[in-house]
Amino acid sequence: MSQNGAGIDLDTSLGYLLKEASSVLRAAMEEVLRPLGMSVTHYSCLELLAQRPGLSNSELARGAFVTRQTMNVLLQNLERDGYVTRPAQAPVGKALPARLTPRGRRSLEQATVAVRSVEARMLTGMTEAEQASAFRSLQSMIRSLRGGNEDAS
Repeated sequence: MSQNGAGIDLDTSLGYLLKEASSVLRAAMEEVLRPLGMSVTHYSCLELLAQRPGLSNSELARGAFVTRQTMNVLLQNLERDGYVTRPAQAPVGKALPARLTPRGRRSLEQATVAVRSVEARMLTGMTEAEQASAFRSLQSMIRSLRGGNEDAS
């Protein structure tokens, strides 16, 4: 309960519950990714590149919910370790499009199995209908907070 009626009631705040769920999900993902030598951001970067090859540093940063500076450091490390490749010079403008290497794809395959196990655990006890309803509700909340602009990032 909030003190003196000020603030929000954390026991009934949907926003607080979503933040807690996000935090618990991230911790569970970090736990299964750590033995693979990955963080959630590392995994997110590889997953984004697998689904959208050629993304720039800025696009990857937005997709992984980190700063451009954080993504730049990660990309440099991933490139050094042979997970991604980027051209020495930008083909157009300043962006250096990144692509997964075979090593990056193999690493992603292992990580995907681990992350799927976390998601399956998270959904344990929910019917398919409940899962679909939760999915639609979360999408609706995101749209509302973005002002109804579904394409906003």
